[in-house]
Amino acid sequence: MSPREYGVVVERGIKIPVADGIELQADVYRPDAGGRFPVLFAPSPYSLEPQTAPMMPVGFTYPRAWLESGDPSFFVRRGYVMVVATIRGARGSTGYFSNIEPNRETVQDIYEAIGWLAAQPWADGKVGMLGASYFAVLAKRVAALKPEALKAIFSMYGLSDGYRDFYYHGGIYAHTFFEYWHRRQNTFLNTKNQLREDWGEEKYDAAVKTALADPDIRANPWLVHALENPDEAHSPQVNELTLQPLDGPFYRERSVDFSADTSIPGYFGADWGLYGIHLGGDIRAFEKWKGPSRLTIGPPLYLDRPLYQYAYEALRWFDHWLKGNDTGMLEEPPVQLFIQGTGEWKKAHSWPLPETRWTPFYLHDGGLLSEHEFWPSEGSSSYEDGSFHRGEVKFWTPKFVEATEFCGPVALKLYGSTTSDEVLWFVTLLHQDAEGNERTITRGWLRGSQRELDREESRPWRPYHKHTSRDPLEPGRIYEFDIEVNAIGLHVKPGEKIGLRIKSADNEEAQDIIEHMAMGHIARVPTSRVTVHHNADHPSQLLLPVTKGNIIGTFISGGDLPPLDTTARIN
Repeated sequence: MSPREYGVVVERGIKIPVADGIELQADVYRPDAGGRFPVLFAPSPYSLEPQTAPMMPVGFTYPRAWLESGDPSFFVRRGYVMVVATIRGARGSTGYFSNIEPNRETVQDIYEAIGWLAAQPWADGKVGMLGASYFAVLAKRVAALKPEALKAIFSMYGLSDGYRDFYYHGGIYAHTFFEYWHRRQNTFLNTKNQLREDWGEEKYDAAVKTALADPDIRANPWLVHALENPDEAHSPQVNELTLQPLDGPFYRERSVDFSADTSIPGYFGADWGLYGIHLGGDIRAFEKWKGPSRLTIGPPLYLDRPLYQYAYEALRWFDHWLKGNDTGMLEEPPVQLFIQGTGEWKKAHSWPLPETRWTPFYLHDGGLLSEHEFWPSEGSSSYEDGSFHRGEVKFWTPKFVEATEFCGPVALKLYGSTTSDEVLWFVTLLHQDAEGNERTITRGWLRGSQRELDREESRPWRPYHKHTSRDPLEPGRIYEFDIEVNAIGLHVKPGEKIGLRIKSADNEEAQDIIEHMAMGHIARVPTSRVTVHHNADHPSQLLLPVTKGNIIGTFISGGDLPPLDTTARIN
């Protein structure tokens, strides 16, 4: 790897010219020596100077969430120029800001900025992109355009499909984290009502009227305020999402185009806790990327802020692709997975893991979750859902006797009915330790009326829904719902259990900030009775990825032998 040998020179307030007369504000960090160096580019809508402020990093918090460019000092001292910039419409850059998921013009700006950077007197013509979250979101989309000077991206923690990964989990509006982001950032963004310009007053006003008539929307004061005040502060960006609850051109334009020539080397990943924003998007990027790629999924802690972690991993990546140094990285298995419960990493050559034994755990009477086939005349479990009460049902495995590793995608096939014409499925995978302490492992979601599958994209372990229309449910009719549950990497010790919670809201208390980021969805106001059917005719089942152990299978007895009784008669 490149040695630590340079001092750091900082130039602030640099203007990068791009299309439409737009200028992007940037700070340049470069080695204190003559010559030309590869450039690492980190654009976002966030303030520049705080990214490198002399702060001691702390665990992830909302106030520091946006300090995620990475540490320029680390890379500059090892022979790179690092440029941190703001995108159009944000903090000193001209033009209008689009939304959390950048539009085509914003991505094109970065494409052009890369060409400008490569031609600077301190640049050697090779550019990489880095940074987490928004930085990584941009990098994936820019790489799909294949700028000539862009040689590699280190793009961990960057959703690839805003509709599925962030805004509408399973078709259910996830507004709370979005609300927090805009409350904190919008003061520093130059915005306009682009959707009204595109649609025209008549169509826009009609859509607002329809949204305000929806009782589930009206139950959220922040969404109502944005609809009633469409030109105020963050309202244009909020309404873009509220008024477009189905997937379509707006979201497709802003998602990563995996049909493009994505041959630029890409390093992807997240952690097991970021199932509400980045995890699924980075796994998708790894699966669909055409060029050299790697996938790393870490412990469910996000990363400290200001961001500095994965620096040596990024250095090895960029040294190979931008400097031509043989760091040995390409000889290593491309998949690295942290297994919760062990504190250790697992390496693999592909995803899902080739040793995976896809094992169905059936939902049984009495709240049992087991590989055992259904007994005759098993039935169903019901709960009440509405603004007065949010019920739920739970299913638990027996205590595990074998140490068992689960690593990979998870899917739930659920047979359900409701007394209403709509149902929202909120699915939570739980872990219970030997002392009875429960914690959330991952989640999945599905709006019942958006149950239609894309058969070409779906896999048995990963259902993929179209989300292009709503087909209301017939009250009382039993439907088959295929629900994607986000991937897991978990070691279950003897004496521990796996659980499944099914309800129609996420009103439970978050255990920590990481879990909180995946919560805060729309819930239904009208009261309904929701039934989960689990019997031989309606075999609701949780498909789990067993990658080690569970050879015998779970013991319904929990491995506990009954008291010895030598007097019992044998019939």
